[in-house]
Amino acid sequence: MFSKILIANRGEIACRVIKTARRMGIATVAVYSDADADALHVKMADEAVHIGPPPAAESYLLADKIVEAIKATGAEAVHPGYGFLSENGAFAERLAAEGVAFIGPNVRAIQAMGDKIESK
Repeated sequence: MFSKILIANRGEIACRVIKTARRMGIATVAVYSDADADALHVKMADEAVHIGPPPAAESYLLADKIVEAIKATGAEAVHPGYGFLSENGAFAERLAAEGVAFIGPNVRAIQAMGDKIESK
């Protein structure tokens, strides 16, 4: 099991992951944009890392920002929540290359789901 995970999402999904991790005795790291600085998931997490301005394309969708947050906090795994990077196979591959676990489907499954014909 992991001792610390980073949640690469915001809002209700991040809060749910944080609550579950807390019940399991796992420390949590939230990430947030300028717009989410006072959000509940930021307050609930054990640690929080600022990742950029409000547009998701300049914060939550930038794998480099998430990896920087992982390195800064020592998180061992990333829970992507849903949306954002959860359906990005390249992000899961990047985490593997960095030695960080991706809490979700494997890269092949993510890529297959991205291909609507193959996923049927």
